[in-house]
Amino acid sequence: MEYENLIVRREEKVAVLSLNRPKSLNALSPELIKELTAAFNAAATDPDIGAILLTGEGRAFSSGADLSGDPNDLPRGSDGQLDLGLALEDLYNPFVQAMRDTPKPVVAAVNGVAAGAAAGFAMAADLTIAARSAYFLQAFVNIGLMPDAGCTYTLGQAVGPQRAMGMAMLGERISAEQARDWGLIWDVVEDEALPEAGLALATRLSKGPLKALGHIKQAIHTGQSGTLDGQLQLERELQCACGRTDDFVEGAKAFVEKRRPHFNGR
Repeated sequence: MEYENLIVRREEKVAVLSLNRPKSLNALSPELIKELTAAFNAAATDPDIGAILLTGEGRAFSSGADLSGDPNDLPRGSDGQLDLGLALEDLYNPFVQAMRDTPKPVVAAVNGVAAGAAAGFAMAADLTIAARSAYFLQAFVNIGLMPDAGCTYTLGQAVGPQRAMGMAMLGERISAEQARDWGLIWDVVEDEALPEAGLALATRLSKGPLKALGHIKQAIHTGQSGTLDGQLQLERELQCACGRTDDFVEGAKAFVEKRRPHFNGR
């Protein structure tokens, strides 16, 4: 498939998806989100892909939703009234859900600004790293809206209700270092090192025990809203499944032999 707003490439077992509207700071047009969702789902179902890396071309990860279009083109309900919820239902929510549903590790490498829904995409990744000059912005309130793209969920889970409220209600920039210190992202690297660091992290994950990584992802997300009893039972079930993989046999053998394991993802 050819893409007009996206650069898709493969690096070993990593699918790299780069938002490619640099003149608009990779603003999220409907066409871009459709292409992004299609490319992501293709990578998620490709047996030769072990991890997915999301990043942006040029000076930004993404400035958020594209507001440059004709207001008359915004979605409207059956009553003719403006209904921004339709755009969420049709475009944004399916992509965020796909990021969370795939058992494959998803890495976001944030360069420059990650604003609005794009910040939601970055926070929905399993591991997010950012360039030192990057920043995160819940810009919705500045145009009279509330956060979406899962931000009201991921923000509170990551930084707690007070900081989530501050980011959402004040609409102020959060630096990459502050995001890391708050637990919003995994790490910060120098600007020039971000492309290599993002790919290295995704490559490392792509060569890991993929069944175990998928179960880790499932268990940690479930644990955010589950009970201890339920989580203990889930751990029992998923650990049983991990123990029946080739990767567990190889990992245990490598541990005894004091060497690096060579996982095959099965």
